[in-house]
Amino acid sequence: MSDKPLRVILDENIPEAIFYWLKELKPNWIIENVFSIGLGGKSDDEIYTFAVATGSIVITFDEDFADARFYPLGQHAGVIRLRVWPTSTAETKSALIRLTSQIPDAELRNSLVIVHRDKIRIRRAS
Repeated sequence: MSDKPLRVILDENIPEAIFYWLKELKPNWIIENVFSIGLGGKSDDEIYTFAVATGSIVITFDEDFADARFYPLGQHAGVIRLRVWPTSTAETKSALIRLTSQIPDAELRNSLVIVHRDKIRIRRAS
């Protein structure tokens, strides 16, 4: 188990209000969003490359990040794919509250986590 804080990058499809809210909810995390680091409007590959280089977990609604053919487990620090609808601020907060209250930070590292409305699935590199 690592005592290092989680590094997290929020994809551009995550509401901006979540950036500030999550910083309050998880003050021990290092949280950035694609806009704060100059990656707004950039491709998934560019965001992924930055995340790998910085050891950041990507939080996204984008199903492409959950595709192991393009973003294989074991080659990134982690992906949290929010699979809730609608993708409103309220639904996003609800999903992240469920995630952070049920799953320890250590289990988020190097994993693909898919947060559904009624369950959370975690895949780890073998």
